[in-house]
Amino acid sequence: MLKTETESAARSPLPLLACTCANLRRAARVVTRLYTRALQSDGIEITQFTLLMALDQVGEISQGELGEILALDSTSLTRMLKLLKDHGWVQAKEGEDRRMRIFRLTKAGREKFQQSLRHWKQAQERLRTALGAKSTGELSVLLAEITRVSQEA
Repeated sequence: MLKTETESAARSPLPLLACTCANLRRAARVVTRLYTRALQSDGIEITQFTLLMALDQVGEISQGELGEILALDSTSLTRMLKLLKDHGWVQAKEGEDRRMRIFRLTKAGREKFQQSLRHWKQAQERLRTALGAKSTGELSVLLAEITRVSQEA
């Protein structure tokens, strides 16, 4: 059976761009759309889900430490945390230093995370199936290494 031109074009490899950053950003945009579509019915974006997931893993954490874990600048993280606070999904308390804020999930935040987890897992599995378990694991390790060396540069 012959493939249609559209099917062939859809499966043809994308050109590798000369810029590593451009290739990473292109991949990140497409993967973000995959997860965003999966979470859409839960009324949560992947950026919000990522914060809930991180807070679920670490429990209580300062905004600075959370920013380091997620490689987010303070301004972006402040904006994102404000949205989560407005939804009632996270709460902040004063740290040892009055300027420090410690964040944690609320009961509603934990429930939202659990509710959304099923759809996130579907997106995760779709990507893992397409790439294969070995490649997915290798990709995760490589991305962590890229993050580490880029932060040190």
